[in-house]
Amino acid sequence: MEELGFPDRHYVQAAEGWLGLGDPAEAERELACLSPAAAGHPSALEALWRLHSARSAWSDALGTAQRHIEAAPHEAAGWIHQSYCLHELGRTSEAFQLLHSVILKFPEESVIPYNLACYACRLGELEAARRWFDQASRIGGKAMVRQMAADDPDLAPLREYIERL
Repeated sequence: MEELGFPDRHYVQAAEGWLGLGDPAEAERELACLSPAAAGHPSALEALWRLHSARSAWSDALGTAQRHIEAAPHEAAGWIHQSYCLHELGRTSEAFQLLHSVILKFPEESVIPYNLACYACRLGELEAARRWFDQASRIGGKAMVRQMAADDPDLAPLREYIERL
């Protein structure tokens, strides 16, 4: 996909900066300046998803994630975000199924098996959760994945297992 041109690239970068500073209102103002064509670009949709996520506006975030998938089905981010939104909306089984359907499409993306481990835990499937966690560790590195899991409430049922790794 083509890179965003000026000034749209600037607006997305500024929005990301505001989000990093914890100011979603300023991020929204920056994103409102995007040209209509740029608003559907994957990097703009990523920033918009982060904005909705920061506000816990999960229905809006879900719609944005789905637009991201349509714009860039070859990028893992839209798929990951879509499932995360579904999970946050209490649709964890659906989140698991949709993310599981793309695992082979993104074999080097450790966040996918990590999130599948989280969803499996929430669904009470602890043996499957361990397998997904192990796969995430193989892809992303044990130390990095353990650090991600340290305070993740979704993985609380696997806490002892994770600490033994």
